[in-house]
Amino acid sequence: MTGGPVRNVVVFDLDGVLVDSHETMGRAFTVAYAEVVGDGPAPFAEYQTYQGLYFPEIMRRMGLPLEMEEPFVRESYRLADQVPVVDGVVDLLEELRVRGFRLAVATGKAGPRARSLLTTLSLIEYFDHVVGSDEVAHPKPAPDIVLRALSLLGGQPEAAVMVGDAPADIRSARGAGVTAVAATWATVDEEELIGCGPDLVIHSPKDLLQVCPPIPVRGHG
Repeated sequence: MTGGPVRNVVVFDLDGVLVDSHETMGRAFTVAYAEVVGDGPAPFAEYQTYQGLYFPEIMRRMGLPLEMEEPFVRESYRLADQVPVVDGVVDLLEELRVRGFRLAVATGKAGPRARSLLTTLSLIEYFDHVVGSDEVAHPKPAPDIVLRALSLLGGQPEAAVMVGDAPADIRSARGAGVTAVAATWATVDEEELIGCGPDLVIHSPKDLLQVCPPIPVRGHG
């Protein structure tokens, strides 16, 4: 066979790609802000500009107390069953499985919370591994989390795709040497996302199938 390796791995970001957590995240952030900081409007719009990063890093950049993490996580667990799965995602995951792909999640969330959310929403079964930001030395935009997912999957960067909706996802993918795919259906700033130089831009989950053809079955003929 000529050309590069056969594409066989897809790594997904979670929030904004597989699930539309904007509303529930905003509610959790507002509660956490009120409990820890006090009165006044919670700066959720600013928080959203840091999507893809690990919560403690966002607090550091915003100059907010890390003590917000406990109520934010508590409320996120409480609201988990209200998070909608993005339309078309289940069909996409099922088809990728049929086509022979190995799948992982690499998320800004902590690993236990990500796995809990995916379990609550009946998505966990589609993924071989779920890697959280607390499970690598350097979270996104560093490449560590994508490289960790590839290591667990036994995948090679040149045969892998990373799908994300934030600049941090694209930078992490590019740093890891994988094909960086920008998903636009829930991004806060599409212009900034595309400005990060993804290899491909997709506007619905099913668009990913165009670059993930069925994996040839070896050992026949």
